[in-house]
Amino acid sequence: MSWEQTIVDSLKKADVSLISYVPDHSIGKVTSIIEKDSFFQLVPATREEEAIGIAVGGYAVGKKAAVFMQTSGFGNSVNAIATLCVPARAPIPMFINMRGGPGEFNISQVAMGKITNPIMDMLGIVNYTIDDEFKMDQLIDGALKLCFANRQPVGICLTSLLHGGKSV
Repeated sequence: MSWEQTIVDSLKKADVSLISYVPDHSIGKVTSIIEKDSFFQLVPATREEEAIGIAVGGYAVGKKAAVFMQTSGFGNSVNAIATLCVPARAPIPMFINMRGGPGEFNISQVAMGKITNPIMDMLGIVNYTIDDEFKMDQLIDGALKLCFANRQPVGICLTSLLHGGKSV
């Protein structure tokens, strides 16, 4: 099974049906599968903090929601996460396409790629980094279970070693 399908299957297993995202090449590999599945409601956003707001709004009305973004967008959404998700105890899994790692061609992506995990640590957000498909299903299933049981956001960081990255 592909890494993309593993994510989709884990979301379905956890009954996460509302997916908000900002379009991105690697994220598109997952959202293109989600878009074809009637289980999901896929909501594109223009900015990552908007995607966070959509997901928290879904949670407020009883839906389980997840957000897909890349690291630069995570930087854009820190205020929404810190002032909305964390204090409201909104369990939002954030799937973050990690830019700035091996094979990165865009120097402006490196800084956020290096500080995304430390920012989540500073906010008290549990986060996991996935470099390959080995036990990926167990890690994502466990992260989703923890997210909803703990009622806190969780970061699931997907590196270029997993998804192949973006080429020029």
